[in-house]
Amino acid sequence: MKYYVADAFTGPGFKGNPAGVCVVNEWPSGSVMQDIAAENNLSETAFVVRREGFYNLRWFTPEAEVDLCGHATLGASYVIARFVEPGAKRITFHSVSGVLTVERAEGNFMMDFPVRIPQKIASPEHLDEILGVRSLETFLSRDLFVVLESEEEVRNLNPDLTAMKTLKLGEGVIVTARGKRYDFVSRCFYPKFGISEDPVTGSAHCNLIPYWAGRLGKTVMTGAQLSRRGGLVRCELRGERVGVGGEAKLYLVGKIIK
Repeated sequence: MKYYVADAFTGPGFKGNPAGVCVVNEWPSGSVMQDIAAENNLSETAFVVRREGFYNLRWFTPEAEVDLCGHATLGASYVIARFVEPGAKRITFHSVSGVLTVERAEGNFMMDFPVRIPQKIASPEHLDEILGVRSLETFLSRDLFVVLESEEEVRNLNPDLTAMKTLKLGEGVIVTARGKRYDFVSRCFYPKFGISEDPVTGSAHCNLIPYWAGRLGKTVMTGAQLSRRGGLVRCELRGERVGVGGEAKLYLVGKIIK
């Protein structure tokens, strides 16, 4: 099968979040897709099947299939617009999270995703100890969503990832604070999925956008993810949907031989 790697949510190479994209005629078995994702050892590998007027899309981490992934959807959109359907301006995916559309304008891809409203909860026991910093507020949707005091606390965070695996709530942990140069900043950790820190997490912005739109009184924002690689995410609140967008940069074109 054809295989690509694209850095998502970045213009320059070697930044953003690298996504593997496999273009196939029909789905391999689930176990084969999981083995390929583990072999690639990127935070996500997307598998794309072309249909009449749309594409089927699935996402795998090195350890599990997931229900939504932003950076691998952006990477898949980039690959389709460059190699599969050159010049495509609108791409439609069918996924376990429903129909996802992507609009392309010049070098930017804006994905239309479902909103995920985080619900406020009491801070789980030992959370502050695991993070190494005091949390201001804690919420829950698919992931734990933790608000910190400042951008510096987010940037300097050094959590105990082994202990983070023991948290009963949430598949991952999103930490966020109001930004200085950008509207808000974040970092995301998924040790339960074999990902210590995800460089730039599009799906996390399904939570971040409604939260910060309410706090800042804005529907159009820019979020910065402060991982070592770093990346920028264009954000729009669209009622029960969110726009999650950014650029991508091609890194690799190859072929997987079974």
